[in-house]
Amino acid sequence: MNIDLNLAPSLALIRRTIAVDIAYTVSRMKVLEALDGNPIGISYRRFGKAGWALKAKNLPVPSFNRIVGFEPGDEGELAPALDWYDDNAARPQVEIVPAMAEAATSRELSRLGLATTGFHAALIASPRTDGGEPGGVERVRDAKSFAAFLDAYVVSWGIPEAQHDGFKRNVRAWSEQPGWSLYFCRVDEIPAAAAILYVNDGAAYLADAATAKAFRGRGLHAELLRARLAAAAASGADIAVSGAAFLSQSHRNMERAGMKLQFVRSLWTRV
Repeated sequence: MNIDLNLAPSLALIRRTIAVDIAYTVSRMKVLEALDGNPIGISYRRFGKAGWALKAKNLPVPSFNRIVGFEPGDEGELAPALDWYDDNAARPQVEIVPAMAEAATSRELSRLGLATTGFHAALIASPRTDGGEPGGVERVRDAKSFAAFLDAYVVSWGIPEAQHDGFKRNVRAWSEQPGWSLYFCRVDEIPAAAAILYVNDGAAYLADAATAKAFRGRGLHAELLRARLAAAAASGADIAVSGAAFLSQSHRNMERAGMKLQFVRSLWTRV
């Protein structure tokens, strides 16, 4: 795959990356919010000039319990936003992006008892096909392939077997979400890896890729990347972005596939 050198880091690209990340996450959260009685305790609200505070009261998943889209001047909203999380099962996470914060930001975060506890890489590429069909990748197009995708998803993400049926019931609306495309791979007819593509406002977000432990090291993650980059190009998206823990295997796989590091967020939590 060729890298588009015109994708130099800029505030405009950073804001688009954050915006499609938020849009995808809120889309996922709305699926859970729609469950009878909102048992997960999903809620979200605007934060600062362009950000969001996201909360899943009964689900301690970092991506669902975070303040994202922070910009300089938003410091005064941190304390009330953190108070909003006081009944939460998870510690909220504040994401700080380079060039989107000032010295006052770190001072206020520290004053409120937060510290940097991790880093998250954001990667970017121009959507395009490298000229070949990704091997073994299937796209969900009907109920049967959706069932296979869910089988791949639960084993790839290590969801305990006792929770498989409940998880599948909770996400049965995934196949109907606007902008979503679902992909999976099989090995010897066994569902082995899964991933999601989300396209919104000309930006493609490569999300939730994982491979079952028994099938890692076979290039399935790379094939899912190739398939989604090609699909993003076909959709007309002009950028494709994704994220992973800094220097994780997923981060390295994305770099090998031609995506390049755009920025690294610092993750702040109460310690």
